Amino acid sequence: MERVDSIVIGAGVVGLALARELALRGREVVLLEAEDRVGTGISSRNSEVIHAGIYYPTDSLKARLCVAGNRALYAYCAARGVAHRRCGKLIVATEPGQVDALRALQAKAEANGVRDLRWLEPDEARALEPRLRCAAALLSPSTGIVDSHGLMRALRMDAEAAGAAVVLKSPVLGGLDTPEGLRVDVGGAEPMSLVAARVFNCAGLGAQAVARGFAGIRPGSVPPLHLSKGSYFSLAGAAPFSRLVYPVPDGSHLGVHLTLDLAGQARFGPDMEWVDRESYDVDIRRADGFYAEVRKYWPGLSDGALQPAYAGMRPKLHGPGEPAPDFVIQREEVHGVPGLVNLFGIESPGLTASLALAKEVAG
Repeated sequence: MERVDSIVIGAGVVGLALARELALRGREVVLLEAEDRVGTGISSRNSEVIHAGIYYPTDSLKARLCVAGNRALYAYCAARGVAHRRCGKLIVATEPGQVDALRALQAKAEANGVRDLRWLEPDEARALEPRLRCAAALLSPSTGIVDSHGLMRALRMDAEAAGAAVVLKSPVLGGLDTPEGLRVDVGGAEPMSLVAARVFNCAGLGAQAVARGFAGIRPGSVPPLHLSKGSYFSLAGAAPFSRLVYPVPDGSHLGVHLTLDLAGQARFGPDMEWVDRESYDVDIRRADGFYAEVRKYWPGLSDGALQPAYAGMRPKLHGPGEPAPDFVIQREEVHGVPGLVNLFGIESPGLTASLALAKEVAG
């Protein structure tokens, strides 16, 4: 059996960032991906937003790594020529009764280290976005958008240039602690086994299944997986705003918001639903509920203007009505398998946090 220092399982944006980070630190790294290309799961079906770190509980991993990751991601994209735009975002109170909640959100963001938010009265907001309707707004200049596929290509190139090996069509079948190290059994056309000192499970939607495949994993240490599907709808015609627009959050849901891609296409979503299996079809009928929500901040939305765009899946660690937990970075003292690190519940803001998360885990 071949022996390596580190194995990373899952070549989404987090797995690629971690493989790069480990390789740059001089580790011998093998990155295993079950599919025939990188980034086919969560990383390829999201809004591509660079988040500022506004919404997450203070001192949480999500807040800390999003704020650090925001700065690191902008710097990395600029240095590596990854397409991105610091377009900014408006968070809007559409009714006077939401203004206090918007103030509270501003205070939370500042506690998280987001120092550049600007409070806007209605006329100030409309001066920036004339089609906007609001009672007040927060401007987040450090929110932006990024080409997620371009980012993953750059991360892969960096990882391989530093010596990491990216092995596609190599599903992990299981693992076992041995005197030589942690053995990982790999399927595919040419099954093999590798032995590593450290194994990092970044399998996203498959992280729980991968963890359960390791012999000796403690019963109850693997959290349940709840699948949440988000459908997005694109706008026929030119985008009405030059910035992203989000309503004041309703609990843990950020509401039906407007995002942009780098070509200027406007998209609305997500329409979140709890599902029991992966599914990426978009039901046009689900757009019916969008119109009233969007018109709260953009009254000019025309009937029939929304068209199905795409759907994405999130690996939730909580079910309907339960509070959203933090990212989980789970080590041996919790699950009992020497050398194994499991990453669970790495959803939004995982893309923004990816470079900071890689440093956290590698360290």
